[in-house]
Amino acid sequence: MSKPLISALRNIIPLSIGVFLIYYSLSSITADQRSQIWSTIRQAHPLPILISVIFGVMSHLSRAYRWKYQLNPLGYHPKLINLIGSVLVNYLSNLGIPRSGDVLRVTVISAYENIPFSKGVGTLISERVIDLVIMLLLVFSAIYVGGDWVKAELSESSGLLMSFYIIIVLVVAIMVFPFLINSERFPFLARIKSFFLNIYQGILSIGSVSNAYAFWAHTIFIWVLYIMMFWVIQFSLPLSATLGLEVILVGFVAGGLSITFTNGGIGLYPLAVATVLNHYGMPYEMALAYGWIAWSTQTIMILIFGGLSFAFLPVVNRKK
Repeated sequence: MSKPLISALRNIIPLSIGVFLIYYSLSSITADQRSQIWSTIRQAHPLPILISVIFGVMSHLSRAYRWKYQLNPLGYHPKLINLIGSVLVNYLSNLGIPRSGDVLRVTVISAYENIPFSKGVGTLISERVIDLVIMLLLVFSAIYVGGDWVKAELSESSGLLMSFYIIIVLVVAIMVFPFLINSERFPFLARIKSFFLNIYQGILSIGSVSNAYAFWAHTIFIWVLYIMMFWVIQFSLPLSATLGLEVILVGFVAGGLSITFTNGGIGLYPLAVATVLNHYGMPYEMALAYGWIAWSTQTIMILIFGGLSFAFLPVVNRKK
């Protein structure tokens, strides 16, 4: 099988699964239930949804601002507008091609700020390790508060723990590999060694951030905002504004895990959230409406602001 075909399948299969799940979620319920879901969505109060969007925008701004704490020790001081644009382009790209946004994010900041691509990759790897650790902590917290039902439901999501192990092995390999290359004996490998040394320096930037307190404060702030984005949606729907912390935590984790399986959680996110909320007593029609509103809010926000970033970054940097 050719590499282009394999690459195309990797992009098409998650999107196809998402589309199928949309069809499945709508076809597995009656016409009356579909009508009730649509009616619930139309009657949703717009203010909590707007607040959710604001929380989402704030989280992306915080993530962009935090990135400079990793880049500064490496000797780079990029413009905040370019950091913000790169982060938003990252999320937009991930909606189309899973994980492509990380590469595009580093490419954009490298092009506009003259930061070596390999060093940018290193900072991003360390950022992703932090995100994965926090997500794992939230998963374990959800298992603790949710009991056997959550443990059973998450048993099929062991891929998250496997992803953690893979990333750790990858990080260790990247950090060790350049020191195994003897560029004096094999001069033609000098550029490869330099590339991986730059990634190594980028990863280590996490240990020499210019303001450690601010960096970790932003990290906590980002994840609190993620949860609040999901939490505030309940106030847009009748009868759902009494969800406890346990329900919100388990629902947030379910939605977060779904994003790792399909492009931006398309199709799967509403189903995962609805399963959790319905288990805790919310009518299935309202639970599915909750999932669709939460997912649509995040996705539309990314489409708008990510699209604006694609359009305006070249304008902002036109003199370069």
